[in-house]
Amino acid sequence: MKPQRTFSNILFLSATSLMTCFHCLNPLQAMCNSDSLKNQSGTVHHLDGALLPVDGGRIWYKIIGDGGRTPVILIHGGPGGSSYYLKPFEDIGTDRKIVRYDQLGGGKSDKCMDTSLFTINHFVDELETLRHHLGNDQVYLLGHSFGSIIAVEYYRKYTGHVKGLVLSGAVLDIPALQKNARDLVATLSDSAQTAIVAAEAQKKFDTPEYMRACGEFYGKYVMRNPVMTDLDSMMQSTNSLMYAYMQGPSEFYFTGTLKDYNARPLLPEIKTPVLYTVGEFDEAGQKLVAGFSKMTPRAKYVVFPGAAHMTSWDARDENVRVVRAFLNEVDAK
Repeated sequence: MKPQRTFSNILFLSATSLMTCFHCLNPLQAMCNSDSLKNQSGTVHHLDGALLPVDGGRIWYKIIGDGGRTPVILIHGGPGGSSYYLKPFEDIGTDRKIVRYDQLGGGKSDKCMDTSLFTINHFVDELETLRHHLGNDQVYLLGHSFGSIIAVEYYRKYTGHVKGLVLSGAVLDIPALQKNARDLVATLSDSAQTAIVAAEAQKKFDTPEYMRACGEFYGKYVMRNPVMTDLDSMMQSTNSLMYAYMQGPSEFYFTGTLKDYNARPLLPEIKTPVLYTVGEFDEAGQKLVAGFSKMTPRAKYVVFPGAAHMTSWDARDENVRVVRAFLNEVDAK
């Protein structure tokens, strides 16, 4: 029990830090690193990746590997998150180029406080800007959580550029996701449930009791074996405003602009091969993700035992193996 309490305490401290940082964010913080070198295309190159101009600022990206097969672009979750936890997929760089990037507003990308840019369409077009800049006519998209929404909506708008989709912990029906999350909340300790009820009734989401309840939920259903250095970097670079505006105060209470999102009507129209993956204890819900798979014509479905939502941490080696095998299988056809 002690490791679980320690992990919950770390999540509590991270959540508290994020709440403090939220009140300190400056809308004008989008300056270049002083030791960057800017080329004629506007791309700013660093030793660790580069910054690419997009609508509203610049996004950070990094290319790993140089294999000749179709590249993969990794699309992280959030909203307002970052790609640190997707690093394990860089192992596939022995076969092909892996492109890891942070969406505008989070991670190593420019900070953004303009809510008019906090839209699915913005992030889809941002991804298209990146693909076009990379010069690859076709790519694979690996979208995790909120990234699964960006991936399927990119497919809807730019179908011809997508060779295949990997949808990890897919959240393609937000009303159903919230219902599943509430079922999971009912499995938490009595003290956590009491704190959640009180916070939601009072609309006060920064109390220590609520933060601890979130930590308990995250430790069971979001991540069980995180890389702590990357978790710390991820928490410190989260865009709390974007998360609250698009999602809400937590993983189980949706009040933002995504609350009615539902991609189910699109799934039967997806013609490219799709791999759905989900953790055994994933907040996305095995039944929900299995249902998405059944609706998608050329889909495969894989469950990772013992894993929560962030399977790239909780089932690292098996997740990488399954994704690599899927990509190679599609390449061979």
